[in-house]
Amino acid sequence: MTQTVVITGASAGIARATARLYGQRGARVGLIARGQAGLDGAASDVERAGGTALAISADVADYDQHGTMAALARMRPRDHGTIVQVGSALSARSIPLQSAYCGAKHGINGFTSSLRCELLHDKSQVRVTVVQMPAVNTPQFSWVRSRLPDRPQPVPPIYQPEVAARGVLFAAKHPGRREYWAGASTVATLAANKFVPSLLDRYLARTGYSSQQTGQPASPDRPDNLMQPVDRGTGTDHGAHGEFDGRSHPRSAQLWLSQHRAAGALAACGTAAATVAAVATVAARRR
Repeated sequence: MTQTVVITGASAGIARATARLYGQRGARVGLIARGQAGLDGAASDVERAGGTALAISADVADYDQHGTMAALARMRPRDHGTIVQVGSALSARSIPLQSAYCGAKHGINGFTSSLRCELLHDKSQVRVTVVQMPAVNTPQFSWVRSRLPDRPQPVPPIYQPEVAARGVLFAAKHPGRREYWAGASTVATLAANKFVPSLLDRYLARTGYSSQQTGQPASPDRPDNLMQPVDRGTGTDHGAHGEFDGRSHPRSAQLWLSQHRAAGALAACGTAAATVAAVATVAARRR
């Protein structure tokens, strides 16, 4: 049976890379985003890869335009379907300069946990899971609204969007786990936040500003996509990748290990211990 998936934010970044991977599997892919040029590019990606695409311009901030609740309205009567939420390491560990983003990602965790409990209560066969992502090389950092003096960047280490996309596909196929972690930096961040959150506060206060800026001055007339997509009026398709290809990892050993649980458990313990020790060392030096 041909698989049918619907992807929001599909015009760029992780969602764009995910759409391409589903196209390679011959899926029927519904593509939703605000920007038409990016959507058209995503549809071409899917069809060139071997899938079937349907692109619809919509804003999921509007309750009537798609999103989780719209999907549930169709899945619940059939008692079948899977929802994969794209989270972030920042959904549990906030960092300076990104209060709005961190608040939104925390909200995804809270919303999804409540929904999961409701589905369990109803004995529903609809599944929901979350993939917590690392820093990813997406166009977000070229168009996010920023008041920083220098150009913004993801906190290294940076991963290519295809790494995150592979995590989404695996989660969609294996939705029984509550959540997945993609990237060693995600494991390190979440582990440090669990065991030494106060030390991590101090570490981020020291490093969190410089690590999110490139050192190159920001353009004063830089466009952003807060109120409308940046491709509106320009017809520019930004694709899946941002401007950090030369610094981004195309693979993640941790992601592979997380999908092979016995090996992954041992690796996670080692990563967590090393991270806690490193954060404690930095904090001690600061004191």
